[in-house]
Amino acid sequence: DNASLDKARRLLWPIKQKYGRKISWADLLVYAGNVAMESMGFTTFGFGFGREDIWEPEEIYWGPEDTWLGDERYRAPGEFEGPFGAVQMGLIYVNPEGPQGNPDPLAAAHDIRETFRRMAMNDEETVALIAGGHTFGKTHGAVKAENLGPEPEAAPLEQMGLGWKNLVGTGNGPYTLTGGPEGAWTNHPTTWDNGFYENLYKYEWEVTESPAGAKQFKPVNPEETVPDAHDPSKRHAPMMLTTDLALRVDPIYGPISKRFYEHPEELAAAFAKAWYKLLHRDMGPITRYLGPWVAEPQLWQDPVPAVSHELIAEADIEALKGRLLSSGLSISQLVSTAWAAASSFRGTDKRGGANGARIRLAPQKDWEVNEPAELAKVLRTLDQTRQDFNSSLSGGKEVSLADTIVLGGCAAVERAAKSAGIEVTVPFAPGRTDASQEQTDVEAFAVLEPKADGFRNYLRAGQKLPPETLLVDRAYMLNLTAPEMTALLGGMRALGANFGQSRHGVLTDRPGTLTNDFFTNLLDMRTEWKASESEENVYEGRDRSTGEPRWTATAADLVFGSNSQLRAIAEVYAAGDAQEKFVHDFVRAWDKVMNLDRFDLG
Repeated sequence: DNASLDKARRLLWPIKQKYGRKISWADLLVYAGNVAMESMGFTTFGFGFGREDIWEPEEIYWGPEDTWLGDERYRAPGEFEGPFGAVQMGLIYVNPEGPQGNPDPLAAAHDIRETFRRMAMNDEETVALIAGGHTFGKTHGAVKAENLGPEPEAAPLEQMGLGWKNLVGTGNGPYTLTGGPEGAWTNHPTTWDNGFYENLYKYEWEVTESPAGAKQFKPVNPEETVPDAHDPSKRHAPMMLTTDLALRVDPIYGPISKRFYEHPEELAAAFAKAWYKLLHRDMGPITRYLGPWVAEPQLWQDPVPAVSHELIAEADIEALKGRLLSSGLSISQLVSTAWAAASSFRGTDKRGGANGARIRLAPQKDWEVNEPAELAKVLRTLDQTRQDFNSSLSGGKEVSLADTIVLGGCAAVERAAKSAGIEVTVPFAPGRTDASQEQTDVEAFAVLEPKADGFRNYLRAGQKLPPETLLVDRAYMLNLTAPEMTALLGGMRALGANFGQSRHGVLTDRPGTLTNDFFTNLLDMRTEWKASESEENVYEGRDRSTGEPRWTATAADLVFGSNSQLRAIAEVYAAGDAQEKFVHDFVRAWDKVMNLDRFDLG
């Protein structure tokens, strides 16, 4: 699906070269799309700059396939494995020819709905994006597919990063080959109008093939109404893709399309908003957007209220810590709740986190990993403590529940470190606010629910990937380094913050005290580990000499002794002089997680 974008990027290079560090490639690529649509008469909804470039590929599991257009992700016809968005390796979303190349518009609608749902788009947004996008431009499949060379990474060195070399004619212009289908949808492909729907409903359509051999549709009674892209003396009949016909025949998409056809102003408004959402979906909260064209906050941006009160000062913070520690909540309850709130953050699209206190709202309050019944009790105590504290404040000062949750965890960590003989202050910056249920898209937030959280030794039933792999994936989502992951997990075990108060991996006789016992006992050669015969995904550690049981653990624990890289880090924290270093490293990593969504802190 990205064929020929190598050429498009070269066309943008003079602009990037001119402005250098003033604009990132990430911003330039999508802003160019916005400008292009505006140049064709479309009114966009807005634009925000602020995307950063990365300099190496992200470590993303794109799917089980090892060939382009492979489809091993399918468990059954029409059912492909999550969390992948694309239906086949190498496609952005769906196969335009239909599922597995079968030109069945109704079946294509199923794939479209599932794929765009995984992109957090509803039915109206999906229809608007397809219809609006296909108002512009054309597809390219003018010559047989075997004439296309390899992708840029596989192309010869002397092609200098350009790929998909076309061996026919000039290789471009009237010979252009990218995706396979050939032709344009509308009679004015460089003008915003209602031409997509006018042609979709004007004709009856029948299956044909492009010169490249791709399945597409042509009018039963064609008229040559589309100008040639290169020769003004030539004209062509319009074409439609299998996925375009899906917008007409699907029982849900059909009525939406009919409404857009009859009310083109509604299509324009819906497409503008859906396009804005598509371009900005991974940028996080609106506070990260830059520039003069940022639109008003949208629900999908997970808005939180602005701070409308005076923030508590250092003396207030210390006083509230005391109240929280004497509230009757345990160290593990305070730590677990703060972790549950903050660790919902997802670095890939900068969603989640403690700000907003959405842990008290649907759907987060009902997630299994958050132990809903226990969470509800803890939140009641935290909120009552907060309200009582606020009533004692003056000068317009208040503290939010979101801040209270985080501060409770910080206070608990300080108390646990003191119990281990280390005086430490956990950083805390007030300024979080509490979102409402109306500001929370339940369906969009549901995708943040963890299937596993190795830091809490939680594993949902039925997971195929190993727990230790899921732990590393979780750490990646939290932007953690390997040492940070190691310190956090060891500390969470010492603090007794496991899911369901499980003892697995709590390798200490002093739970609730921030010691390095997890590491010293994990690496103790007097312990022999074997898989449990009675409990799945659990290992038993017994005294190597007597056979007496000592500990139980999971793979998320033992990986710190079995993996050479993680063991090397664990050995640092298991050393005789490591207790103080461990506490300070844990505090730094804890503070990082608590503030992952605090973009206002810079």
